[in-house]
Amino acid sequence: MLAESITQGLNPEQLRAVETTEGPLLVLAGAGSGKTRVLTSRIAYLIGVCGIPGTGLLAVTFTNKAAGEMKERVEKLLGPEASDLAIGTFHSICVRILRREIGHMGRSRGFVIYDDADSIGVIKQALKREGMDPKVNDPKRIRWRIDQWKNAGILPAEAASSAYDIDDELSARFYGIYQRMLLDANALDFGDLLLQTVELFKQFPRVLEYYQRRWQYVLVDEFQDTNGIQFQLVNLLAGNHRNLCVVGDPDQSIYAWRGANVRNILDFEEDYTEATVIKLERNYRSTQPILSGASAVVANNIERKDKKLFTEREGGDLIQFFEADDDREEAAYVIRRIATASSTDARAYSNFAILYRTNAQSRVFEEELLKYNIPYAVVGGVRFYDRAEVKDAMAYLRLLINPLDDQALLRIVNKPARGIGKTTMDRVSALAATQQTSLSQGLADFSRGAAARISGKIQGFLALLDELRSEAATRPLDQLLGRTLERTGYMDGLAKEGTPEAEARRDNLLELMTSARDFHVANEGALDDDRSELELFLDQVALISDLDSWEDRSERVSLMTVHSSKGLEFPVVFLVGMEERIFPHASSAGDGEGIEEERRLCYVAMTRAMEQLNITHAAERRRFGERSLQSPSRFLDEIPGNLVEVLGRGTASRRRGRSAEGSEASFDYSYSQESADVDGEVQPGMRVRHPVFGDGVILEVIGGGINQKLKIRFARVGVKTVMLRFANLELA
Repeated sequence: MLAESITQGLNPEQLRAVETTEGPLLVLAGAGSGKTRVLTSRIAYLIGVCGIPGTGLLAVTFTNKAAGEMKERVEKLLGPEASDLAIGTFHSICVRILRREIGHMGRSRGFVIYDDADSIGVIKQALKREGMDPKVNDPKRIRWRIDQWKNAGILPAEAASSAYDIDDELSARFYGIYQRMLLDANALDFGDLLLQTVELFKQFPRVLEYYQRRWQYVLVDEFQDTNGIQFQLVNLLAGNHRNLCVVGDPDQSIYAWRGANVRNILDFEEDYTEATVIKLERNYRSTQPILSGASAVVANNIERKDKKLFTEREGGDLIQFFEADDDREEAAYVIRRIATASSTDARAYSNFAILYRTNAQSRVFEEELLKYNIPYAVVGGVRFYDRAEVKDAMAYLRLLINPLDDQALLRIVNKPARGIGKTTMDRVSALAATQQTSLSQGLADFSRGAAARISGKIQGFLALLDELRSEAATRPLDQLLGRTLERTGYMDGLAKEGTPEAEARRDNLLELMTSARDFHVANEGALDDDRSELELFLDQVALISDLDSWEDRSERVSLMTVHSSKGLEFPVVFLVGMEERIFPHASSAGDGEGIEEERRLCYVAMTRAMEQLNITHAAERRRFGERSLQSPSRFLDEIPGNLVEVLGRGTASRRRGRSAEGSEASFDYSYSQESADVDGEVQPGMRVRHPVFGDGVILEVIGGGINQKLKIRFARVGVKTVMLRFANLELA
């Protein structure tokens, strides 16, 4: 009976994927093909039918939200039997392992987790210690390169030996310095969570053997988006039993810029020659015109595994295309369509999503939504936990756990203002660097030789931290947070400021206290004996991603980049800005692999639509402060004309589609395709090639329009400033 309830309603391919329990299994799951149901049913089948204990399974997802939903579904099928199941993101699973095992590596399990802002702060600190200007040597660029090495599983020594130019050598040098500074601060960044777990397993085989015996079955979702270090981790865990089930879709691999390697899924059958391969091609989300259009686009890629999505839903609207005169008309058209559909078709605003390639495109749509008084939410904007006042509060809590946390100290040492300013902290930083101590210790040492006025302020601040630290062991989490905000004067400072902005910040802190209270209630009596409530709360907050905060609410339209839309679905989708050098993006224009990823991204965007897909493009657009003629995206030409209904003028396409009146509408790409040269969309960190100076990295973009200049560091001739329109640059 239990087996029937678990497998009820599964189609033949899904059922086979659930019942194929032994050995490696590759499930190629097309968009909307029910892969989450397959994963949850497979987990329930292993536990409820095969008798595998919940502790014997590991399931890895890419967001905490997906992990929570998966566990909830399994619990509905099995009840309490699923309570011990290990489901989480790569990062959360690795945190659990490191909290228990990192002592083998001579490190404290009380480490803090640094986010991007903390990491960049460490690199700025390192540059200053080495006598280098962070304004000249971009910390973000160095941080990005370090992250790429970590994603590939490369340690500092190997990075240094394989550096191929001056820029790479500089980054490799600071990779080593950066890691030492993290060690001194008892901190790990996100890349370290995976890298150090893999190093732990390599250095201590018995620890690896324990987890191999513990997790007899390993399941990985979204396998097409795994990077090198994630692939290593999975292979290590499944190395003995080989019971590895990976689910994914090569056509939806869209995170190469984050280190994802589509070869992990394309070559799975070579790495696991005994693997069973099952294709899920039956789509339960979209209509056939949408599926056929998206499939026709992605079929132009070479690096893919063939599959043909189909649906049993009959009919469906054609894909609608609109060409606007400019970006303003494009936004007005989209928002009018939403307003009309909301009033005449009684559609909730949550039915609609506006998808774009880059965040900068959202502005004109936001302005138009405000004009119509339509509520909306920008997904991937400033997260709640990234807001300044929330990060300040969390920095105080981090310092109560880890006095060595230099970045937390730098953030709040003078928030609210207590007379310990930048000049003082520069001197403290220099002293700490000389003595090779933490900033907290440097601050204490500095106060003993400082003037009485500044000495008293520093000692008062350190005494306050000691007082709060002593209370951290006994107070419930929400009370500790409230006490911290009260004793530091943070809340009083906002109250005295009295501005609407200060009131909004105060509301955010009250919401943070609510979050802390909810965490306390949810975990009361179920906490790890070895770790405090505060430590667990800090871990949870550190691991929250942008999409974890997305909620389907009826009162708002969703605006987001295509990357952010992955895993979501909407009845009505507007895919906007479909123009060359926007989508596909300019950075991929001259790169075959880059174009293939952009095409996969287009496929993802199109398959978010359940009932209606609308595609728009503007003939003219304001970019970088200038008006520019736009060429329609090459991807539009890859959608069969019989699947498209043209609304509006439709003068910007080379294809033939059906007009709104049903007659054939001739499209004419009247704009020449732009070359792959760097001729507009440029940004610091971009690698370029000059016909005379050779390869270089853009340091600074100066001005705009025809007089735009670039400051570039060339490997061969050093830093040069060039006029963009005359430089004949190419993407390197």
